[in-house]
Amino acid sequence: MKVFHCDHCQHTVFFENVRCLSCGHTLAYLPDISDMTALAPEGDGRWRSLAPACNGRHYRLCDNYAGPGVCNWALPVDAPHTLCPACRLTRVLPNLKQPGNLEAWRKLEVAKRRLVHNLVALNLPLRSHLDDAQTGLAFDFLSDDGHTPDGGAVLTGHQDGLITINIAEADDLERERRRLAMHEPYRTVLGHFRHEVGHYYWDLFKVDTAWLGAFRQRFGDERQDYAAALQRHYDQGPVADWALQYVTSYASTHPWEDWAETWAHYLHMTDSLDTAAACGFSLRPSRSDEPSMAVPRGDAITRRPFDLLIEDWLALIYALNNLNRSMGLADGYPFVLAAPAIDKLRFVHETVLQR
Repeated sequence: MKVFHCDHCQHTVFFENVRCLSCGHTLAYLPDISDMTALAPEGDGRWRSLAPACNGRHYRLCDNYAGPGVCNWALPVDAPHTLCPACRLTRVLPNLKQPGNLEAWRKLEVAKRRLVHNLVALNLPLRSHLDDAQTGLAFDFLSDDGHTPDGGAVLTGHQDGLITINIAEADDLERERRRLAMHEPYRTVLGHFRHEVGHYYWDLFKVDTAWLGAFRQRFGDERQDYAAALQRHYDQGPVADWALQYVTSYASTHPWEDWAETWAHYLHMTDSLDTAAACGFSLRPSRSDEPSMAVPRGDAITRRPFDLLIEDWLALIYALNNLNRSMGLADGYPFVLAAPAIDKLRFVHETVLQR
């Protein structure tokens, strides 16, 4: 993620901001230039971007910005759609008449926009199901109340390009309850998005037979019974030595889940390193045997050799976890990466570079 500035006063702003806290200007993210911008109202729903790269071009706010206030993106004034590229990926909304569901939807969209930004930065194919019914991506945000015929729980998951997210994951207390119940060290809304979109890209990549063979060498044969593997995991728990082979215990369930978990961790790694680079982050230890890092600035960070990426990542998470502990917080990245897990991350990296 870049470091963004208000074009009017140059105050630093976040990717999620809608207003500059320094000068009060309305802010919006412009996907056509991949940047945040300050906007000046021109009337009739038109806004002029103050970003030099836009040269005074006019925009209009995404309908989900101007209406329910769950988005902060804008589109060129002559765009054929009223929703931004991120919002067009959402197919079904929760019942907004239910108390709390609007705020849950807002939290889900915040995480989804960061996911979209990450995928675009990696130059990965990303099309809405509205534009490509065969290979496009869509999201359904559902609640347990009224979205299942038998009144059961909505299961977060992926099938044929459709990612379903139970909006209960947007409730901090409920998500923490589920994390503890499932003995997970980490559970976030963004993590769910990154994991499930990994399943989506598995479907896109598996048509390449050469890729599939290399996948099976590292992750195993995905043709084994998935339902049986899932049931075995929930009945018996993960394999005893999972930490020696996988990024998480859940990754040991089945090759599909191993890929999705590894994919999610790759997105954690690349987005965090990109942010560190944009902030000019570096580690200059006093001893040669301590973690060091000097991430180069620029958008090409994910084009760097994997060995450099993983070296910087291990240094960064050492610093991140130490900083969190200094604040009395849990580790930001509570995982230990064994050599086979790192090799799988390398495979994901090489896959992304080839797209």
